[in-house]
Amino acid sequence: MQRTVSVAAEEEQAALRTEFDFELPRGYLGDDGAVHRSGTMRLATARDELLPLFDAKVQEHAAWTTVVLLGRVITRLGSLPKVDAGVVERMYASDVAFLQDFYRRINAEGHTRIAITCPACEHRFTADLAGGRLGES
Repeated sequence: MQRTVSVAAEEEQAALRTEFDFELPRGYLGDDGAVHRSGTMRLATARDELLPLFDAKVQEHAAWTTVVLLGRVITRLGSLPKVDAGVVERMYASDVAFLQDFYRRINAEGHTRIAITCPACEHRFTADLAGGRLGES
């Protein structure tokens, strides 16, 4: 009986996905000249969403909330040793916009899929935002 509970608990834990991989549209240009595109974002906790409110930059200008929050939940970006608000604030705006949408999808909707309708033929399909770059499979 004990083994049955253990197996069920293991299966439930495996089903709860807490980290999601992504590919930035442009990529972060590191100090060494390397472009970092692939990364990992974890699910946010209540603490992640509350702590930026106490940050001095956020208190001066609410727009910094996104930068501080993304700096907390991005756990990996390319080969960078550390990702924090300083890295996020030096990203291209298109990459930050991508990460904001990615954050919303994994935390509010629980997945990285997006519904798309082709403007030419009106065919509907689903794409995964966490997938590879355009043209890759």
